Amino acid sequence: MFKDREEAGRGLAAKLSSYKGKKDVLVLGIPRGGIATAVEIARELALPLDIVVVKKIGAPHNEELAVGAVGLNEIYLNVDVVRSSEVSQDYIAKIAKEKQKEVKRRYALLRGKKPMYTVKGKIIILVDDGVATGATMMMAIKIIRQQSPAKIVVAIPVAPPETVRELEKEADTVVCLERPAFFMAIGQFYEQFPQIEDKIAKRMLQEMWRKSSGK
Repeated sequence: MFKDREEAGRGLAAKLSSYKGKKDVLVLGIPRGGIATAVEIARELALPLDIVVVKKIGAPHNEELAVGAVGLNEIYLNVDVVRSSEVSQDYIAKIAKEKQKEVKRRYALLRGKKPMYTVKGKIIILVDDGVATGATMMMAIKIIRQQSPAKIVVAIPVAPPETVRELEKEADTVVCLERPAFFMAIGQFYEQFPQIEDKIAKRMLQEMWRKSSGK
């Protein structure tokens, strides 16, 4: 049980101490809950912080079925699902374009005009406040992998054992503090688990960036 997302972040930072102060490491939080956890990791380890936004491409008649995902400039497709669902290329192109517009809006909302970061050749610490099915984290890994990082380290406070095993197949390393067999929702493992509004997430990021720039 964690007091809040910040305490969870500090716990993860302790496990990631070997990365402290390294120039080739970047911490990426998944909005919105993951930002609070990522801020603490970046602060404790003196590492740069940013966010990664991904959106799912759902199947035409089943939005929950992930055909793929989009990042800011990347598209990942699950070829097996595309084939079995008989999804047309026209549909994929149309939905991907719509989803990428959403991704751009989200980056603009949370990051403002801050120059975009570079992933290539860097060790990426990918952070969320917890993982249930792992779908969002898995999509984030796929999107980041297309940008040629040196290594992807997934850092999460809590996740079911089977989800951790699936993530370990995709990430280079998975750091997970708690792996409870009985798992209903991420919030059950926190004493305080408030919804983080966009304006709060944006303020967290801006404060961290201001401190790191010395202003």
